[in-house]
Amino acid sequence: MANTKSAKKRIRQTITKTYQNNYYRIQFKKAKKAIQKALAGGSDKKVLSDLLSKFYSIVDKCAKKNVFHKNKASRLKSRISKMVLKS
Repeated sequence: MANTKSAKKRIRQTITKTYQNNYYRIQFKKAKKAIQKALAGGSDKKVLSDLLSKFYSIVDKCAKKNVFHKNKASRLKSRISKMVLKS
C-alpha cells in the first residue's frame, strides 16, 4: 500500500483515468459495431455517412485524450472508411 501522500493521490488519479479511458473505449466499440451492423444490413449512404462522422468524432476524442495513439486513430478511421467505400 502507498505510504506517501503523493502516492495515494496518484492511485486516486489512476483509478479515475481508468474509468474515463474505459468509457471512451466502450463508446468506440459501440460506434464500430453500429457501422458494421449497418454495412451488413445494407443501409443507404446517408445513414452510413452519419454513422461514419460519429465514429470519426469518437476516435478523434480518444486520440485527444490519449486513449489511443494518434497514429492508431488514423489507422482505425482509414480502415473503416475503406469498408464503407467498398460497400
